[in-house]
Amino acid sequence: MSQTPFPRLPSWLKRPLPEGAAYHQTRHLLSELRLQTVCHHARCPNRGECYSQKTATFLLLGPVCTRGCRFCSVPKGQVIAPDPTEPERVAEAARRLGLRHVVLTMVTRDDLSDGGVEHLVRTIHAIRSLLPKATIELLISDLAGNWEALDHLLQAGPDVLNHNCETVPRLYPEVRSPKADYRRTLELLRRAHRSRPQMPLKTGLMLGLGETTEEVLETLSDLLEAGCTLLTLGQYLQPTSEQIPVARYVPPEEFDQLGGWARWLGFRQVASGPFVRSSFQAHQMLLACR
Repeated sequence: MSQTPFPRLPSWLKRPLPEGAAYHQTRHLLSELRLQTVCHHARCPNRGECYSQKTATFLLLGPVCTRGCRFCSVPKGQVIAPDPTEPERVAEAARRLGLRHVVLTMVTRDDLSDGGVEHLVRTIHAIRSLLPKATIELLISDLAGNWEALDHLLQAGPDVLNHNCETVPRLYPEVRSPKADYRRTLELLRRAHRSRPQMPLKTGLMLGLGETTEEVLETLSDLLEAGCTLLTLGQYLQPTSEQIPVARYVPPEEFDQLGGWARWLGFRQVASGPFVRSSFQAHQMLLACR
C-alpha cells in the first residue's frame, strides 16, 4: 500500500542542512561515548544548530520507550535494564563539551518500580562531581504517578524540572499513549511546586495537532495554577509516516501572539515559535528568571 506523502512545508519551516567542524565533533563524541540524544531520536529540527554549538539533550534509560505516544518517533518495544555506566558517560560528555547547563531527558520506563528515578539521581551526582558549577535541567515522564519517586528525584536538587503537557486535554486520547493522563500531569507539577517552590517549573505544548486557541489558553491557565513558570510552545512536525499527521502549520505571527498572551497570563519566561522545543535556549531561560 502506498504511503501518504508528507505535506509541503511552508517557507518558515525550512532550515539549512547542518555543517561545520563543531557539528561533526559533537556527533563523534556522542558516538564515542555511546550516548543517546533526544535530538536524534525525536528527529529534532534544531539538531544541527545545537550540535554546532556543542550542546545536546541527553536521552537516558535506553533508546526504547515503554509507551507509544502517537506523536513520538522514539521506538516502543522491548526494553533492557538501565546501563550502570551511563551516568558517568553522560557526565564525561558534558565535561568534554564544556556545558554550563546540562539538559537530561528520559524515555518512559513503566517497567521500573521507580520509573528510572534512581538512574536519574545517579546521573545528577555524576555530573556534579565533574561540573560542580553546571546547572541541571530534567525533562521527566509522569513516573506513572509514583510520588515517592518524584520526591526522591527532587531531593537530588535539579535546577529546573520540566514535564511536558504536550497538548490540550481533549487531544490526549488521540495524541498520547493510553497510559498518559492530563490530571496526572497537573498533579505531578503541583507536587513538585509544593515540594520546591523556588525551583523553576517548566512545561511545553506542541501546536498544530488540531487544538483551538481557547483550548490552549485554558490549558495554560491550568499549568500556571499548577506552578509552572517557564513555557515552550512549538510546531508539531510529523517525524515519520508512522506518527500522527500535522493538522495545521501555525504561522510565526500566531506563535508571537500566543507567547504574548502566555506572558500576560503570568508565565515568567516563554519561548514560542515554530522551531521551539523543550530544551530551546534552556540555559538562557533559566538565567532570565533568576
